[in-house]
Amino acid sequence: MTARERRSYSVYIMGSLSGTLYIGFAGNLHKRVFQHKFHQMEGFTNKYDVERLVYWASFDDVHNALAREKQLKGWSRAKKIVLIESRNPHLVGFGQELVPVDGREPWRGQGCFDCGGSSLGRSFLRSA
Repeated sequence: MTARERRSYSVYIMGSLSGTLYIGFAGNLHKRVFQHKFHQMEGFTNKYDVERLVYWASFDDVHNALAREKQLKGWSRAKKIVLIESRNPHLVGFGQELVPVDGREPWRGQGCFDCGGSSLGRSFLRSA
């Protein structure tokens, strides 16, 4: 398999300011975060305003990624919070600067995934 053919799969946790957590899987994390942030999909994340990426892990193998997603979904809220805080101690909402530029989707360009988002604060995770 060449570098060009290599795929990457992500398992991620999104959060809302009210403390709601959502765990998902994506073949294109940039695109998926954009879709959550700009409410381009009907469902849970749209209903509960879940638009802040607080954790992600990448996998080369789709089966490993799906197994990790299933594992995380089975964890207690407290265990998920420990994981998030261990990887993201300042609780920065990654991807906060994903915005359309010139009518294009930002994941199609270079440097579209900006980690300069705002800090969510400890109460973000503890409030729900």
